[in-house]
Amino acid sequence: MIRRVRPTEIKLHKQSRVVEISFEDGKTFEFPCEYLRVYSPSAEVQGHGPGQEVLQYGKERVNVWAIEPVGNYAVVFKFDDNHDTGIYSWDLLYELGINQQKYWQAYLDRLSAAGYERRVVDN
Repeated sequence: MIRRVRPTEIKLHKQSRVVEISFEDGKTFEFPCEYLRVYSPSAEVQGHGPGQEVLQYGKERVNVWAIEPVGNYAVVFKFDDNHDTGIYSWDLLYELGINQQKYWQAYLDRLSAAGYERRVVDN
């Protein structure tokens, strides 16, 4: 079970395409924008129910151009590919951080199974 923790700081590093989020329990996560984009909680990515997820590909160079608060419980990332509909709660962001290695590998495995070769991008 994910603990309810709030972020203390959110930094967007546009040049390196990374969002850095520090939480009140002392943990800090560095999220590549691609990772946040492919795990967007939006219906466009997650579908409208279990098993309806849409594999995102070609997002190696995606960047965040803005971060907007949603009340005191979440943010919306505005991506430069015009995706801006997912609401990332603090709990979701913490979960994405704690499980980043596992989730990233699962994404890479799904890309491979779909026959997509991810293009490595230099910053």
